[in-house]
Amino acid sequence: MYPRDIRVNNPTEALVVEQALAMAREMDATANAAADGKVLREVEQLAITRGREFMRKSLQAVLNDQAESVEKKTRRAGRVPAAARGPIEDDGSDPC
Repeated sequence: MYPRDIRVNNPTEALVVEQALAMAREMDATANAAADGKVLREVEQLAITRGREFMRKSLQAVLNDQAESVEKKTRRAGRVPAAARGPIEDDGSDPC
């Protein structure tokens, strides 16, 4: 074993690190169990399949965190009244 302390800054980073370690261990186990001459093919297939899943989950977790952060910053207490209904008049000030 090669002991190492890994420090993460938030739960999302912890999830990504745990998933990466699990994937590396699974690839190692697959390589050890593969028949001679089939190691690369089996580990490569696993890396492609699990790699896509790993990236999808990581991306989803990061984007969910970012969205929650934005929602917390923009959320305000109370209700905001809607504007009165009716057509929007062109006052001619916009040259477009």
